[in-house]
Amino acid sequence: MIKLLIVDDEKNIRIGLKTMIEREFPGLYQVMTATQGAEALELYRSEGADVVITDIRMPVMDGITLIEKMSGTSGPDDPGHRPIVIILSGYEDFEYAKAAIRYQVMDYLLKPIRRDELFAALRKSEEDLKKRSQLAEQIATTEAYRIQLQSRRLQEFLLQPEITEEEAAKLGEEIGFEGYSLPFSVAVLSYRYEDGRRMNRDELKSLAEHMLSSVQGHLNASLLDSEGRVVLIGGPQRKFAELSQLAAEKDLGGLLMGISEEGNRQEDIAKCYANARTSLEYTFIFPKTRLIWYSELQAKRVMFPVPEEDIRKLGNILGTNRGREVGALLHDIFRIEVLPGIDIAYLEAVSRRINEQVLDEVFRVYGEASIEVLKLYRKVGTMTNFRHFHDYYRSLEQLLLGLDEYIKGIRSAHSEHGDMREAVAYIEENYHRALNMAMVSNYVSLNYSYFSEAFKAYTGESFVLYLKKVRIRKAKEMIGTDTLKLSEIGAAVGFENTKQFSRVFKELEGISPFEYRGKLFAGHERLAGSGRANHEELE
Repeated sequence: MIKLLIVDDEKNIRIGLKTMIEREFPGLYQVMTATQGAEALELYRSEGADVVITDIRMPVMDGITLIEKMSGTSGPDDPGHRPIVIILSGYEDFEYAKAAIRYQVMDYLLKPIRRDELFAALRKSEEDLKKRSQLAEQIATTEAYRIQLQSRRLQEFLLQPEITEEEAAKLGEEIGFEGYSLPFSVAVLSYRYEDGRRMNRDELKSLAEHMLSSVQGHLNASLLDSEGRVVLIGGPQRKFAELSQLAAEKDLGGLLMGISEEGNRQEDIAKCYANARTSLEYTFIFPKTRLIWYSELQAKRVMFPVPEEDIRKLGNILGTNRGREVGALLHDIFRIEVLPGIDIAYLEAVSRRINEQVLDEVFRVYGEASIEVLKLYRKVGTMTNFRHFHDYYRSLEQLLLGLDEYIKGIRSAHSEHGDMREAVAYIEENYHRALNMAMVSNYVSLNYSYFSEAFKAYTGESFVLYLKKVRIRKAKEMIGTDTLKLSEIGAAVGFENTKQFSRVFKELEGISPFEYRGKLFAGHERLAGSGRANHEELE
């Protein structure tokens, strides 16, 4: 609806205009009224108005003063909006006409008001509002495209810092560098929840922009980089520190920031971005630090060769009743005593090597562990799945201790064949029941995963295949007696139905149970016939 404000000190005129307008334009206008200019100005400031119809001569504040005040005052909904004004007057005064021209009044109507003139003025106002709306949409679309283009070019530039002077000049025009507030700094932001998950990239961008405006920082540009982190270019630099403090006050502890040194040239943008990105990376090492200034990072960070021998030893001691050594060895491998000054590239290299030489090798040799261990294995496989290094370190240690127990169980099961002999005997006695591996592993009191590997190592076959073979062996013995139907035999050895019995029998024997029975008794008849012939010859 169009917001319409009627201002006149005569009650009859206010009510009469409101009634005429609502009758002629039902549902189109939301009509408000005021008795004089000061009241109208307050109403405009609080509620806004698209069209204002105002008398000229009124007490307290006249119409001309009201128009003048409104020309310098924004409505509450749109800071750039100015209402369309229609003047009412009982006097043909040239001064009023000049004021109307000066403040771009839409129309000047003389009292008494003629209906056709009023309605014509309102229809003209409606057309003008439509044109304004269309123009605003075009401007918004153009501005959105311009901002999108600038962000795209900035993204390209951040990844290609080495450019020619000609390219730099063109880039400066495309990103609007001439409008940048100098000096600027670059902040790279990420948000990590306690469990290591990242905040949605668009949500993070909106949050960062909103918070920066709250601390009244100047934002030259904001964009998302190729890894979904938010990049803010602006200043002054101290405003980024205030942004981090605001995040702490709002209990947004997962907001992590890296801040570059200051720059003044467009060529500095890529360098500052690299600085800020490096700073952000090192928040991973310091668990209680949300913001790191590039200028405060140790210039020369310590880098060591990957301790291949210690990592090999770590893999070897798993499952050998030396679990207490795991923590101490891990401490040495990651050089925890010098962690604050270490190059993060060392941690990344060590993490990759442990994945390859220890974790992956365990599962290659021993197979899959419990679901809980596998979940942790998948998460620990990528260090950046964690909010801080200490979270990764604790999870890795927990995983290694879990694998230590897992391997001990496997080795124990392999060495103690008594458990497997007991399991095989149980199958031989209970093959006709609805058996599964969980039931048998529980019977011999072994972990499901340990039992699976140990059973295969002992019998040379998986549990499922072994059980099938036992059941088919028993079925063949029953078929030889020729006292039961095939469907009864299938049920007697533990198959759910005749179809399953027939399928498994053919899978293992190459022929169906019916074919096997026919072949078996054909042989018996030949033997019987041969015996009768020999007997006749003897007679």
